[in-house]
Amino acid sequence: MGDPKKQKKKFEKPRHPWQRSRIEEERPIKEKYGLKNKQELWKAKSLLSNFKAQAKQLIARQDPQADKEERQLLDKLIKLNLLNQNGRLEDVLGLKVEDVLNRRLQTIVFKKEVVLKIKQARQFIVHGHIAIDGRKVTVPSYLVRTDEEDKISFNPNSTLANPENPERMKTKTNKKVAPEEKKEEVVVT
Repeated sequence: MGDPKKQKKKFEKPRHPWQRSRIEEERPIKEKYGLKNKQELWKAKSLLSNFKAQAKQLIARQDPQADKEERQLLDKLIKLNLLNQNGRLEDVLGLKVEDVLNRRLQTIVFKKEVVLKIKQARQFIVHGHIAIDGRKVTVPSYLVRTDEEDKISFNPNSTLANPENPERMKTKTNKKVAPEEKKEEVVVT
């Protein structure tokens, strides 16, 4: 079983810690998706590599158990909206890290325009203001299934559930004012 204090490692670190090209690739991804640190990116990469490794093994195998496992893997990826309904096992090998990061709760809350910034989405989730189907979720890296995507809302017990909350009012007014401010700044005298 293992020692309860010893957690299983959920990601694989890069082989060399200081590679300029890798660091420069990771920085914009980290900022775009509002990741706290690069470990979150490495977790997504590890999850994706596990899916790809499983797909490679299943492509090589030709037995009834492999067919069951193939269907289970494809069903899981379809539920996570990483593949479309008629996706094949070979399509798993073409997935990118951005596909996994787009399914995170933090990213979906930001894309639904509930918040102004992606970092604010993370803050709302961690503080318990976001719920899925009435159930509070405090993990920004939670992978949202397709059936849960429409059920994302403010936690009913949260102070932000009230539409009159100043923080919610600020998000609505800032979105409408921002484009007008940019137009005024462009005026040259």
